[in-house]
Amino acid sequence: MRYFIFLAALVFLAGCQSRLKSHEYTSIAIETVFEDSVSIRAITFLDDNTLAFAGSGGVYGTVDVTSGRVRSNVMKYHTSIPEFRAIGHTTNDFFMLSVANPALLYKTGDAGKMELVYKEEGEKVFYDALKFWNDQEGIAIGDATDGCLSIIITRDGGTTWNKLSCSQLPEPIANEGAFAASNTNIDIIGEHTWVATSVGRVLFSADKGLTWKVVKTPIINTTDSQGIYSIDFYDKKNGYGIGGDYTQPNLNKANKIVTTDGGGTWLPAADGKIPGYKSCVQYIPNSGAEDLVAVGFTGISYSNDRGATWSELSKEGFYTIRFLNENTAYAAGKNRIARLTFE
Repeated sequence: MRYFIFLAALVFLAGCQSRLKSHEYTSIAIETVFEDSVSIRAITFLDDNTLAFAGSGGVYGTVDVTSGRVRSNVMKYHTSIPEFRAIGHTTNDFFMLSVANPALLYKTGDAGKMELVYKEEGEKVFYDALKFWNDQEGIAIGDATDGCLSIIITRDGGTTWNKLSCSQLPEPIANEGAFAASNTNIDIIGEHTWVATSVGRVLFSADKGLTWKVVKTPIINTTDSQGIYSIDFYDKKNGYGIGGDYTQPNLNKANKIVTTDGGGTWLPAADGKIPGYKSCVQYIPNSGAEDLVAVGFTGISYSNDRGATWSELSKEGFYTIRFLNENTAYAAGKNRIARLTFE
């Protein structure tokens, strides 16, 4: 009996391991599902069938991933038209946050219309990313306004938002902010939260934003256009960051970083190797943290060895990407959203 139990355990473990190997993709098919004269840097799956998006020109909407049907609308604020680069959602509500002054955070209202739930004015106001821990608690981050990074948090499902004081955050660095390039400056696994900044630092909270510590990474940040543009975590231990310098897109030194201890330490990855600048990086689901995809206006790159080496799958440019499953992703960029199928 012990032998059969042991054998069954081995078979179970072998099955788990087989599901967590690299997918070893070699090609990608790209199908445009939405076109408009809009820059889209924020997309998220509301469920297994609905992709939400928001972008420039006040444009926001959804894509039905089964039928391909697109619904879109335009948000106006008095006489101005906001530009959205950050979105998020809970089980019941969708949120979108604009950049620049004034910062405008909208939430799905009871009548089905978007309602303004947070507004912040100031010359330096510029919010970059938004994400939720659960249906009640969420976080948005932005550039420094009062001498430290801007962080607002909700604990009531997004109805009210409160800004953290500088005394609640690690010692600030002048002009620290983030790049509103793909809504991936924040990542969350359980109660753990990582915030990547423009000066190459990662702020970490293990308690949903109540306390914070900071880690300096080896990513390049000698000019205002350099730093971490995107981070993603596969689990609480394995994470990857990417960026570089969008004004020097071929620069591939010190633009990729990796952690295997939950962000306690970050090491250079693929240093001096392709790719150069990218605005978004994401782990492919069910790959055991082996597979990553990075996108930017420079094209689509893929790694099947935890980001140690990369290959180029396409020269088509996108700003941001999210995976529906291990074979299918949606990417957005200049004037379009596309369905990506990995093979």
